[in-house]
Amino acid sequence: MREKVAQLLESALEENKSLFLIDLIITEDNQIRVILDGDKGVTVEDCIAVSRQIEHNLDREELDFSLEVMSAGVSEPLTLPRQYKKNIGRTLKIKTKNNEKFEGKLISANDESFTIKWSAREPKPVGKGKVTVQKEATLPYTDIMEAKVMITF
Repeated sequence: MREKVAQLLESALEENKSLFLIDLIITEDNQIRVILDGDKGVTVEDCIAVSRQIEHNLDREELDFSLEVMSAGVSEPLTLPRQYKKNIGRTLKIKTKNNEKFEGKLISANDESFTIKWSAREPKPVGKGKVTVQKEATLPYTDIMEAKVMITF
């Protein structure tokens, strides 16, 4: 079952190359959940097209199943480099595996790491008081526990 669904899904994603798979979950009782993201977002029409591609090619007589195709929610953590690339310019809240926390603007991303920039208040090098400094960090994906896009209104 999983192989068949994965093939149908791959075929559906070939038709719309801006979409990509975040997760494919198939439970023991044949509930199929497909979670997608897209370089330009995911529309309801995109979900319907992928759903039809899968549903119309599986035989309910042969196998009873339920199918749910959805977009990755805005509150979901980023999991793939492609998601970081599409969110360049947005603010991320990051927690590393070393329990460090960052919040900054995503300024670049490649297949191994991403770079964020933020402002911080630090003590003046000479004298009393604090000064605002610009900080930048390049973090490999392997060091990331969780990264979420901050939604601003």
